[in-house]
Amino acid sequence: MDEWIKGYQSKCSGAKVDYQGTGSGAGITAFSGGTADFAGSDSALKDGDEATKAAARCGGAPALNLPMVTGPIAIAYNVDGVKDLQLKPETLAKIFSGAIKTWDDAAIKGDNPSATLPSTPILAVHRSDSSGTTDNFTGYLTSVAPSAWTAGKDKVWKAQGGQAEKGSDGIAAALKKSAGSIGYVEWSFAKANSLSTAKIYNGSGEYASLTADAAGKTIAGAKVTGTGDDLKLSIDYATKEAGAYPIVLVTYEIVCSKGSATDKLALIKGFLGYTVSAEGQGSLEKLGYAPLPETVRAKVESSIKNLA
Repeated sequence: MDEWIKGYQSKCSGAKVDYQGTGSGAGITAFSGGTADFAGSDSALKDGDEATKAAARCGGAPALNLPMVTGPIAIAYNVDGVKDLQLKPETLAKIFSGAIKTWDDAAIKGDNPSATLPSTPILAVHRSDSSGTTDNFTGYLTSVAPSAWTAGKDKVWKAQGGQAEKGSDGIAAALKKSAGSIGYVEWSFAKANSLSTAKIYNGSGEYASLTADAAGKTIAGAKVTGTGDDLKLSIDYATKEAGAYPIVLVTYEIVCSKGSATDKLALIKGFLGYTVSAEGQGSLEKLGYAPLPETVRAKVESSIKNLA
């Protein structure tokens, strides 16, 4: 957002965009409460009460979920002597559920036959706050390792044990200082903190490294489940696309389809139009995000033009 705001304001010097990165749950609350003109969220609005409150804020018109950026979720770790960790979904689920307690567990050894694994206890770090990253990560585990992960999909962490930290920056800081730790963060935080990231086994039967291209392959296969200009996506975490990195999220911009303040509508359309433009999307990879596949980007651009 900082990069987009800087780029947009350089082209529209009279424009002012104030964005506070407070987390997905807080962002949706601010939007529905009328204190934000749009909100960024790593989860789409949930059907029911959440979507109803958002529509009420829009004067009865539906709020739209507009995918704006692919945020790969990195499985970051700090384990002495281990540089190329690779994990299958079941192993990952057991680590975060607490079933696997040490780094030399047989399951981790099975995923990493050539690695020298220490007997260090595992410190699994998760979010303490309501988080779209948590929602997507637990959704991934629920989808691909249901027998090993029984805590369900939620923005709030439900599993027992582990260490809780606020925000992706909190998790990244804990991983950096704690030997034997592992956690989930958006790729940008792993890159900014020079954290090691694991390869993840995908539906095509290979361990995939985290790259912008690999994450984009998973998003390209997502299905639009929203109607009309609403572009809520359903991600296939078990994608069989060769080379696809499967643990990804989409950051949505949530905005009124109709009913935005008349004095702000042009600015909202202008700014969101810039973020989804080729220029706006082109600035993402260097920051640790992945641009939208063109098939998705074009749909978002069309939806923004229809805002009223």
